[in-house]
Amino acid sequence: MPPTVSPTTAGSLRLVGLTKRYRTGDQALSDVTLEVPPGQVLGLIGPSGAGKSTLIRCINRLVEPSAGRVFLDETEITALHAGGLRRARRRMGMIFQEYALVERLTVMENVLSGRLGYVSFWRSLFRRFPPRDIENAFRLLERVGLTEHADKRADALSGGQRQRVGIARALAQEPELLLVDEPTASLDPKTSRQIMRLIREVCAERGLAAIVNIHDVALAQQFMMRIVGLRAGRVVYDGPPEGLTPAVLTEIYGEEDWGPLKPAQTDEEADDAAGIPDDQDIARAL
Repeated sequence: MPPTVSPTTAGSLRLVGLTKRYRTGDQALSDVTLEVPPGQVLGLIGPSGAGKSTLIRCINRLVEPSAGRVFLDETEITALHAGGLRRARRRMGMIFQEYALVERLTVMENVLSGRLGYVSFWRSLFRRFPPRDIENAFRLLERVGLTEHADKRADALSGGQRQRVGIARALAQEPELLLVDEPTASLDPKTSRQIMRLIREVCAERGLAAIVNIHDVALAQQFMMRIVGLRAGRVVYDGPPEGLTPAVLTEIYGEEDWGPLKPAQTDEEADDAAGIPDDQDIARAL
């Protein structure tokens, strides 16, 4: 049984006409309009360059949108200036593909870095966090299964353990929304499933909305509640995982055989299919 956690006051996310054009003229996003209610875990899928990572980064304005509006509950993120944007980013936890941990710091110190937006400069400089933050960090490490690694340096962890630290750090912010950018890209299949299951569970426990950029369609179908398919910066599919038919996948990714994989042919089967006689055929013909 996972430890009891206090629910977070979750927020709803709304994107209206979100667009991003780079100075090079490349159009990364085109008029993306979405609403993600509290508790929903939405998977973003699409080919490389479709705009998935750009979309996530436009939400918290790590990338500035060219046009459109982003709302977290009633707060318009796209209208905020420096101080207001910093406060709004506290409400959005981010989980990165390459973990973004400070390698020389301990697991506990990395988790507590999720509280940097809430403490003074001097407290953060000397890593003197309030007792409540430390207690919460221990609870989060227990939740992600890393209690025994609290004092270990981040660079001594496996990839799956590092991603668990990243999840705990994001939750330490006490966010209303999770933005998750390819959390399984560097992980093996078993660890990928464990990480996706953990993300689903913590979102359910806290009623958090989440947007997950995920490259593995099978994982998205198994763990996401809703799928949005992007192609060339535009939404071409928005619906349930079971709606990802071969025709829809072709619309998202392009032409491909999306049927089930067939067993590889043996050399003998390949020769038979090509009509090439084997030794026995030759002997019977003589």
